[in-house]
Amino acid sequence: MEEAEYSRRTRQKKPSFLISEGLRTYLRRYRRERELPVTYERLRRFTECAPLVDESGQPTLWETVMYDRLEMDQLNEDLKRIYALLRVDGDLSVMQHLYVDRIDYCSFGNSTPFRIRIVNAYNDNPDYFYVKRGDSSRVYGLELEHLLSPNRMHYLTFGDTLIEEHVAGIPGDVFIDRWLHSDELKPIRVAKELVKFNERCFVRLLGDMRSYNFVVVITPDFEGAQIRIRAMDFDQQTYEGRMNLYKPQYFRENKPLALFCVQHLRVETARQYQREEQVLMLQRRAIIGERFDMMLDAMSGDELAPMSHVIELREGLASHYGRTAYLRCNSMGDLVRENMESIRLAVDAPQRAASRPEEYE
Repeated sequence: MEEAEYSRRTRQKKPSFLISEGLRTYLRRYRRERELPVTYERLRRFTECAPLVDESGQPTLWETVMYDRLEMDQLNEDLKRIYALLRVDGDLSVMQHLYVDRIDYCSFGNSTPFRIRIVNAYNDNPDYFYVKRGDSSRVYGLELEHLLSPNRMHYLTFGDTLIEEHVAGIPGDVFIDRWLHSDELKPIRVAKELVKFNERCFVRLLGDMRSYNFVVVITPDFEGAQIRIRAMDFDQQTYEGRMNLYKPQYFRENKPLALFCVQHLRVETARQYQREEQVLMLQRRAIIGERFDMMLDAMSGDELAPMSHVIELREGLASHYGRTAYLRCNSMGDLVRENMESIRLAVDAPQRAASRPEEYE
């Protein structure tokens, strides 16, 4: 029933929320807001397009777009400048051998992005970045990923334009089909990362983490491969009202992953991994305390979802954590802040019990 309700909701695209002045001040402070030579609206002025197929000749959701010849040369140079800002803080001296190979456009989804393919002329090695409409939900999602996860996110904003790096990895749905039961991966390591990823999404309220919205990065190690799951779609950051839509384990597309964890992990072990991730998030938050507080202050003042969603979610979280403090929250930013407080209390409770055992008898 919940899955059907979610499918009904997502047929209507989530509204875009403009970047507020409070968020813009934060972005300037931490050098995310930069003056860029190319905007999303400039890329919208293409003159032709052609369907893009994959390596096997199958159609994709992307189209390759073309521009007026007089515009194309300057546009390519300006896109190289953006790539230089994203990768080396604008130092073009180390980027002279790069060229723009292709510009693709996708009309599917909320962000309708452009994807820029940059190629190294010396070795034909490609890289990508995306140009999207600026949306505060997406920006907060990127920033929370950068601050609270083990992954660093490189992105820039300029007015209503958002530039994002490409997140490399195996798409989650492909991983399920081809890698989940591979002998090259240790099942416990896979299950552990799934539990930790599930907890990160829930605490920072990142929704819609169905298998095709995250990637899996496999790193060879001296004793078997390690894996890490990385979110790559942040459109549904703090938007939904249903609490379980922030838990990847409940999506139908992720059912094989949930069953895999049940098969390979005891409940006690899953709770251990969950607590490990909570502690890591608290440690990251402590390191960037002032920055995190400034971001949450801006987030708490922004409308990122209908008030009905905030009320529904705060009631669900109050029941889940057993804390009435949630009922005083009036924004999605308040709820993220309260989630961090809930895991802090959960982590501190055993330490308090050990130091004053008489109070818990």
